[in-house]
Amino acid sequence: MAGVTPIRRRFDAVRAVAFDLDNTLWDVDPVIVRAELRLMDWLREHRPRMAEALSVETMRAARQQLAREEPHRAHDLTYLRLTTLERHARDHGYDETTAQQAFEVFFAARHELELFGDVRPALERLRPRYALASLTNGNADLERLGLAAFFSVSLSARQIGAAKPDPRCFARLGEALGLPPSAILYAGDDPIADVDAARAAGLPTAWINRRGILWPATLAPADLTVTHCLELAEILAP
Repeated sequence: MAGVTPIRRRFDAVRAVAFDLDNTLWDVDPVIVRAELRLMDWLREHRPRMAEALSVETMRAARQQLAREEPHRAHDLTYLRLTTLERHARDHGYDETTAQQAFEVFFAARHELELFGDVRPALERLRPRYALASLTNGNADLERLGLAAFFSVSLSARQIGAAKPDPRCFARLGEALGLPPSAILYAGDDPIADVDAARAAGLPTAWINRRGILWPATLAPADLTVTHCLELAEILAP
């Protein structure tokens, strides 16, 4: 492919490619909307007093309030959702087992998603040449999604105890891969949490700009900008 070789040479030191998940490998926003509506349907059928008193918006506000009350746990989306569901259950006369049942309804629906069509071909193309990893602020389970076999390392904010752009996330990624930052290319959709934060930690970066948005004028550009994962794979593994 014309022009690929000079670009590829810029990444000769790279031994691993790490990906963000939500909005990088799939479109997460409609998934979360659907999962929260599924949860409300379950509450209406099984815990009607909660359904009458609560809404998606009031439950979201409760999670935001809990994050303010416990900033040291604000990165842990599972904790925030489970803990607020426990509070809601108590407030409306249900035992706390309700929280785990309700969370599982949400969590199952959270994994009913479609990967972007380029993702599997890209991972297949990259994995013979690179170690693959994921680093996410979300709580997606790659086993549930049938993707775990692609990744030698899978890390979340909950495991690390911090969320991107905290530099501890990228330090933990390097430790898990056994590689220096310069050998790990990090690819994601968020200019600040993914690209700028990874660059500050010493990682080469790729911005996956699926939506054709403008790069923030206040930030230095990523080392590489692509529109999808397969474009990245074609550059790194021609």
